[in-house]
Amino acid sequence: MKSLPVLLLYLAFSAAYPLAPAATAGKLSMDRVQKYLEDFYNLEKNAKKFVRRKDSSPVVAKIQEMQRFLGLQVTGNLDDDTMEMMKKPRCGFPDVSSFGFFPYMPKWRKNEVTYRIVNYTTDMKQSDIDTAVERALKVWSDVTPLTFTRLLEGEADIMISFAVKDHGDFLPFDGPGGVLGHAYPPGPNINGDVHLDDDEKWTENKNGVNLFLAVAHEFGHSLGLLHSSDTRALMYPLYNTNTDLSKSLLSQDDIDGIQSLYGSPPDSPDDPVPPTKSTEPEKPEENPVPCDPNMSFDAVSTLRGEMLFFKGRYFWRKSINSVEPTLHLLSVFWPSLPSGFDAAYELTTKDMVFVFKDSKFWSVRGSDIQLGYPRDIYTLGFPRTVKKIDAAFFHKEKQKTYFFVNDIYWRYDEKRQSMDHGYPRQIATDFPGVDQRIDAVFESFGFFYFFSGSSQIEFDPNANVVTRTLKSNSWFNC
Repeated sequence: MKSLPVLLLYLAFSAAYPLAPAATAGKLSMDRVQKYLEDFYNLEKNAKKFVRRKDSSPVVAKIQEMQRFLGLQVTGNLDDDTMEMMKKPRCGFPDVSSFGFFPYMPKWRKNEVTYRIVNYTTDMKQSDIDTAVERALKVWSDVTPLTFTRLLEGEADIMISFAVKDHGDFLPFDGPGGVLGHAYPPGPNINGDVHLDDDEKWTENKNGVNLFLAVAHEFGHSLGLLHSSDTRALMYPLYNTNTDLSKSLLSQDDIDGIQSLYGSPPDSPDDPVPPTKSTEPEKPEENPVPCDPNMSFDAVSTLRGEMLFFKGRYFWRKSINSVEPTLHLLSVFWPSLPSGFDAAYELTTKDMVFVFKDSKFWSVRGSDIQLGYPRDIYTLGFPRTVKKIDAAFFHKEKQKTYFFVNDIYWRYDEKRQSMDHGYPRQIATDFPGVDQRIDAVFESFGFFYFFSGSSQIEFDPNANVVTRTLKSNSWFNC
């Protein structure tokens, strides 16, 4: 990995990092803070940008993003709680990755996955290591159709190895403490593999690092999951010494995430899968079925040439060139955003997506929530009588954003950053034939597509007429 000269790093960060009065560099060096944010929160390795006013620094935004993800008070300061959290043992997989990782988020295209223990740590008996690995895989097979078969030689889907410092993958371990291990998402070659830091003290209890707990987390990555911001989740990035190993390791968030990739375990009349006991509230919805004839959407947006269809806690990603849409859990990619969006649109000129929920809205670039959000919709110029937005889209040709509320709409000038005069106007007047309440809308191929319940209207803005009516899920090749 590339790194900047130490002196330059220190000077840049001493000018950019806002330290709380009680926090000092002695508690956690600035180069360690730099590396932490680079490794786990996608901070760009460019010291020049850090020498700015602290309230506009991208460093502050990353500190806030980290605090939000880890469940800390969001201050943007390196306070005592933040420093202590950053010193805790954790997984080496990033909490926030570049957006390029998300659209191609892989999974195993089969239910029978193989694994192999390549080598062993001397901290534990080999039989105890075998047992810990088997138990950790069972954590995931209990809630999915997946089965795991051990290989004693050759190439397995998941290769498990213990290593120290530089070990051939350009992600060196850091000695005792810090990073405990890392894993790669499903795929060929190194993908799917789990690497564990042999400088740790691995145990079958809590006297050191519990192998069962740590490797169960890493297997989540090997199966395709990112980190969760739910502190109760197995996929929360920090190692939790208080975990009760006698109970199920998975939270509902873990189960929702893995089942969004692989589905639920098959029912067997001879050996039924017992329901997971949980104090969590019951799931309000099952995985949505894309070709349900009654399918409706909360919001629809384009994103870098693709389409996103939002439904409750889920969204489908659909490429123009792909036949089948892929279903994802919102919390996997935007953990701090609420579910059940009211509206969403892509501002292509700034490579941003804006999402709306009640009277608040967020700006997202890739997987990063932009600094200063959420904001009130009233900052856009809406009157206080508007409680939420039904739908929105950005008209690239006019550089205007249209906001739909009940039977009227507003037009927002993105260049002037203000509402156009003469609005709101009646939807039915300016879009003849669009006379139902709008759930979602987006622009594609020069047409506007208005969604209302399970129906969708294609509108030609040049002819100012409705050209056809479709099912809402017609984009899914249903």
